[in-house]
Amino acid sequence: MTVDIRIIRAGQMYRYYLRETVVGDGHRPARTPLRAAQEQAGVPSGRWMGRGLAALGLAPGEEVAEAQLRNLFGERGRHPDADRIKADRLAQGDSLKKAFKAGGLGRRVMVTGVDFVFRPQPTIYLLWALGDEETRRVIETAHERAIERVLEWIEDEVAVIRYGKDGIYRVRPPGGLVAARFRHYEARSGMPLLHDHLLLSVKGQRLDGKWGSIHTLALHENTVAASALYNELVAAEVCEVLGLATEPRTVTPGRRPVMEIAGVPHELIRWTSRRSDQIAACMEDLEHEYVTAVDDDGELKFLPVVSERARAKLNQIAARKTRPPKQKTQPLAQLRAWWKTSAILTSGVAVDVINSLLEHARAAAAAIRARVAAVVDIALAAVDVAATVFVMNDGGRFHRRHLLAEARRHLALVLRGRRRDPGLDDRIVAAAISTHCLDISEPTTVRGLEAGYRLYTARWALSDLPARRRPPTPAPDPDRQPPADPGEPAAPRHPGQDAGEWEIPRIPLQYERAVLASVVVREKLRTTTALRGRAYDVVAHQQAAMPEQLLATLAADSENDDQEPEAGPREAIDMTALRALRESRTDVEALDLTADRLRHLQDAFAKAADDSHTRATRYAGHEDADAARPVRQDDQQAHRAQEPGPHRGREAGH
Repeated sequence: MTVDIRIIRAGQMYRYYLRETVVGDGHRPARTPLRAAQEQAGVPSGRWMGRGLAALGLAPGEEVAEAQLRNLFGERGRHPDADRIKADRLAQGDSLKKAFKAGGLGRRVMVTGVDFVFRPQPTIYLLWALGDEETRRVIETAHERAIERVLEWIEDEVAVIRYGKDGIYRVRPPGGLVAARFRHYEARSGMPLLHDHLLLSVKGQRLDGKWGSIHTLALHENTVAASALYNELVAAEVCEVLGLATEPRTVTPGRRPVMEIAGVPHELIRWTSRRSDQIAACMEDLEHEYVTAVDDDGELKFLPVVSERARAKLNQIAARKTRPPKQKTQPLAQLRAWWKTSAILTSGVAVDVINSLLEHARAAAAAIRARVAAVVDIALAAVDVAATVFVMNDGGRFHRRHLLAEARRHLALVLRGRRRDPGLDDRIVAAAISTHCLDISEPTTVRGLEAGYRLYTARWALSDLPARRRPPTPAPDPDRQPPADPGEPAAPRHPGQDAGEWEIPRIPLQYERAVLASVVVREKLRTTTALRGRAYDVVAHQQAAMPEQLLATLAADSENDDQEPEAGPREAIDMTALRALRESRTDVEALDLTADRLRHLQDAFAKAADDSHTRATRYAGHEDADAARPVRQDDQQAHRAQEPGPHRGREAGH
């Protein structure tokens, strides 16, 4: 994700922000005024944002003063100008207690805000770092506007103020929220990393004029959707103004591809990834310790494979272990000169490419625009979104926010940097819910009745997909590596490895199952009445969503010309297309989708779909019931929202 979130608490954490974050992640000398420290660090002053500023007598774009930060975030949620209000009340003859109370914003709280960190994709901030001044200004303007749009979306659709006993009542802050934005230019490693810290206050005003605190859990739950919206907005404005286009690129094998600016060499991204290499090296040691850890009785403490959840935890530990100290900040002009020199000397990219990076990106964009049409078919997009979310969420249960985040990612993939109509993501989500999702909510609280917390699963019954009996597991062979998945044949031992010395097995990521799911479901629904007669829409939609590399003409195979075998009766997709995927450098390449692997994934997806269909049948008779059934304890555990995790940016320091 390109948007991270972290809780801000009054006390030591606030003092950390005041010492380092507000001065470009440097170190603020003692007794140095805030503005002077920011000038020494070469970063701009903080600026106020949000519609809630009107209620506080502030205006968007005003400079953030140190006293205002201290009152709002360090003094447990007081008015930014509480000192002035207190002095005015004392001058009017009020008592000290009344004067102090006049500067408050409702109850004092310990959690005073959240820190949202916004950073564009690597290819965008590489253009910002290595391009000319005009390119830099365009990207910074797009970055700021995207942050403003995301903040407006949070104010309108995410933030809620809880009040009443146990916070039973929830209301949107009609006047909006208050935030302070601080600009940073570099990562801990010294590499370019344009990013902003948005310190969002938890204080909001209700309709009755009283001040309350917004629910921070709702902000955590919608961070993925906020990140998808920010990525989409930044890329669209940068591409429109500079004449660029985006393309999907794989970062981690088996995971979702990211949308990057086409024409920017991948070697430049590697040039900025020193921290990533350090974390990856540390991860190898941590994974080995994980799978070999034993308890006092000599039994393995964990599973002999590294699951996706365990991998995420180990990655956080590796990031902390390899976290370098912060360096002294430098002015942006000096940094840009250093970055360009470093890229020329150490990145391995030709000098003329670095000096004309924008022209190379524009040439790549022209080729994409000429060959890929921006066609968004809402019906087909709803299929892809619902299928992906169904598979990516354990048990096939999800909320509207999951669909919304996936819809925004889908639009970014299809539009390739073009702007979209406002509300198109909401229309895709509405189509997915009404056509392909079943409401299985069993709310026992007021919160459970809200639209954003309704629980859904897929309507599909895919039990008729071709099934395949698993071959019997072969006897253990000392020269073959134990399989990571039950039922999979053991892999041959790598040359040079001794018996019992294997690569650490990993549980396959869910995204590869989601890729197959959307293909299978879309192919099934194409034959239904709802989509019959729209073949041209289907082709255009699939072409727009296809990675650019797949559109290139493949070299003909002289030995097998016109002899491609047709897909067998038990194969769910065309194996000719599968071979083209494997021969191209796309996000699907990392999935290693062999025919056997596809059948294995089909079995897994069919089983999950059957389980979902069973649940849907069980709940279908209760959709129109007047009284909601109580939620079982085991369901409550399964549906409990994930606790906010530790904050970690691209360099594990933002």
